[in-house]
Amino acid sequence: MKKLNLIWVLLMIFSLSACGQNRQKKSGDVIDKASFPAAKSDEEWRKILSPEAYRIMVNRGTEIPYKNPYWDNHQKGVYVSAATGKPLFSSDTKFESGTGWPSFFKPIDSNAIKIISDNSLGMSRDEVVEASTGLHLGHVFDDGPAPTGKRYCMNSWAFKFVPSK
Repeated sequence: MKKLNLIWVLLMIFSLSACGQNRQKKSGDVIDKASFPAAKSDEEWRKILSPEAYRIMVNRGTEIPYKNPYWDNHQKGVYVSAATGKPLFSSDTKFESGTGWPSFFKPIDSNAIKIISDNSLGMSRDEVVEASTGLHLGHVFDDGPAPTGKRYCMNSWAFKFVPSK
């Protein structure tokens, strides 16, 4: 029984880390303006973003699964960047992944995001950042539905939802 409980606990830890991370930005980290032309200083982002969005996007945090604004949102509309207002994902590509975070099988425009390597927490993952700012949005995995087979596992606080009219 103890072995079974241990296995269950390990599985829960692994599943919670599937989309999540808590990789704090180190003091002195500077986003390359050549790669991300709309990057701003931490002070500027703090003025623009809510505290939750700042923690997720600037400090590369994650939100609690199933306790975030959009994991269970079924309205039609567009998810825009909380930082820039640029459209990133559509409700038409959102699906139920069972992870507790909003998941999409493709972005609206693949040029609006960049995929970068994330080797934090002893794992190798593909991090999704906003192309113009370099701000953290979430991660992408190869276990999504057709037609792309991708699961863009995003943080709700990185978005503002704009319902369709």
